[in-house]
This record gives sequence, C-alpha cells and structure tokens, in this order.
Amino acid sequence: MVASIGIRPPASGTRVSGTETGSEFVAPIKSFRDLEVWRRAMDLSHTVYDLTRQLPDDERFGLVSQLRRSSISVPSNIAEGFGRGSRVDYLRFLRVARGSLYEVETQLLFCVERGLIRNAEKAEQHIQSCGQMLAALIRTLETR
Repeated sequence: MVASIGIRPPASGTRVSGTETGSEFVAPIKSFRDLEVWRRAMDLSHTVYDLTRQLPDDERFGLVSQLRRSSISVPSNIAEGFGRGSRVDYLRFLRVARGSLYEVETQLLFCVERGLIRNAEKAEQHIQSCGQMLAALIRTLETR
C-alpha cells in the first residue's frame, strides 16, 4: 500500500530510530528499489538525459543515443542482477553495470573536452558515487 503512493522504505544499511526505545535497526532489502546504488544510478540517468539536450541535433543518433543507452544500462543491470536470484549472476550484472558506468564517464569526458556539454559536474558526482557504491557492493558479494 505504501509503495503504491511512491513512498519507499529506507535502503539497506539505513539506520532508522525506533519510536519508543531509541533502538536502531537496519531495514531489509526486499527489492532492487531499496538499493541506494540503484537510486543513485537512476539519478545519473536523469542527469544524463538532461545534459544530452545540450548536444547538437546532428548527434541525436550518435552521442545522444549512446549516452542515454549506457546511462540507463547502469540501473537496469543492477535491477536485473538483483532479480536473478543467484550471487554469481548478481555479481556478473553488477560488473556489467560498472562497465556501463565507465562508458558514460568516457562519453561525457569526450563531450566536455569537445565543448559540447557544459556543467557536467552533477553527472560527474553521480558517476563517482555510483562507482564507489558498486565497488563496495561487488567486494561485499565476492567475500561471501
């Protein structure tokens, strides 16, 4: 019921204070939507879609398309891997997501160097954050 109006439970690792005792607990992960890395990757995709509006019309089928596809590939692979139900598959999809993230970073750097995009700092912050979170999640799953 709560999810139907757009309210999501806190991500795993999020500490939530108990109401009466002041105790804390960690909310369980029930869906890929509970993953903070997925949320950040979605933010990156939205930012990339906004940034690609700056690109010239003759890049519509080149850089615009490639940037948008690679950016949405990051949260898509996180979600698909989560849904596979096996740690091995999940790790494989997380690595694919990390590869797509590097692809976005490379394409944005190219656009900035060519002077095609300005103000890419927000996207760069999302890339750095997602990269760190993906690396930590991959390390955690590799050690289990």
